[in-house]
Amino acid sequence: MIEGIGENLSRVRQEIQEACERSGRSPGEITLLAVSKGFSAEALTEAAAYGQRLFGENYFKEGEEKMLQLAGLALSWHFLGHLQRNKARKVASLFQLIHSVDSLELGRFLSEEGQRRERPVPCLLEVNLGCEPSKTGFLPEQLARALPLFSNPGLDVRGLMTIPPAGTIEATRRYFQTLRVLRDDLSERLERPLPDLSMGMSDDYPIAVEEGATLVRVGRAIFGPRRRR
Repeated sequence: MIEGIGENLSRVRQEIQEACERSGRSPGEITLLAVSKGFSAEALTEAAAYGQRLFGENYFKEGEEKMLQLAGLALSWHFLGHLQRNKARKVASLFQLIHSVDSLELGRFLSEEGQRRERPVPCLLEVNLGCEPSKTGFLPEQLARALPLFSNPGLDVRGLMTIPPAGTIEATRRYFQTLRVLRDDLSERLERPLPDLSMGMSDDYPIAVEEGATLVRVGRAIFGPRRRR
């Protein structure tokens, strides 16, 4: 047994509920994704004992190993990290949602895989809202060029994801608001709903919930400090 995980999960869930109350949302609209990269299968088993069933991994090999170790727990898995083409097919076959489609080239490659297996690949487009050179993702002004991905038969593009630059609470809130507006604009242009906004991590998930997140990615606040790789 790893102490603290159950207590931490309870606190995170309570803070999500309080953020929903402040913003007039239902907690049922929010999915808590436990970011498990760098944490042991034992830690995930403890989280699962407290009702957590959805986990997010950044590295294919690490995620695959945990899936094998925890196969008996009926868990669900999302892929969060930068996705290289040589791992894309394997990731698409094992993970239920890819949060990090960060280029037209990757989107087209995944769409070919989806068409090959006759099952669209569920994914989100990653948006680099801060235009940071160190981060991947579509710049906001590039999203118009990505419109063909939304109608590609090999993809099921469900919305957008972002990791905002480090900054004040007010600045972070503005980035989350911007992502919501971008999603709503795309939805209007496409004339169909884009249900998901993946935004908010351990330091800012309550703000993300207030601003429309449907998926919050929380690691440290659940599992504690992560060991350096």
